[in-house]
Amino acid sequence: MKTLKRIALSIDSVFENFALIALASMTIIVTIQVITRKVFNYVFFWSEEVTLLLMVWFSFMGIAIGFREKLHMAMDSVTKHFPARVNWVLDKVIDICIFLFGLYLTVNGWGFTVLMNDSTMPATQLPNSVQYAVMPLTGVMICVYSLLQLIGINTKRHHDIEEGSE
Repeated sequence: MKTLKRIALSIDSVFENFALIALASMTIIVTIQVITRKVFNYVFFWSEEVTLLLMVWFSFMGIAIGFREKLHMAMDSVTKHFPARVNWVLDKVIDICIFLFGLYLTVNGWGFTVLMNDSTMPATQLPNSVQYAVMPLTGVMICVYSLLQLIGINTKRHHDIEEGSE
């Protein structure tokens, strides 16, 4: 069991680190793009397309990480008045809904990725499916996180994140 947990954490770390690298790369490319445009009146032909690609990948992977960390919106002001058993049932219903959303992203994202494989992006000549492949990947990540949460495994890795800090 410890080996399985170690492997799962390693895979999860790869996804999280990729999202962070995508964000950092996007920031660097945009900064260079602004500098070269303003100072040298030159823009790299690929910079806008790669920035968009990185933003899409970072955003979708951020959605999955947000579900993992339970950062989705909650209505605690109402549910805090419910008995613990009702809140437990509501948490399970939420986990099932999140799983269904992940399944939706996986199935429809895969279909859309396959559909977009025949066209290419104009600047990089990469297949358009590269931009959409993150949808089924995010869907699988969300399904795994929600299943783990459904069976009572805490998926939070960053316990210092505060929700609704005022």
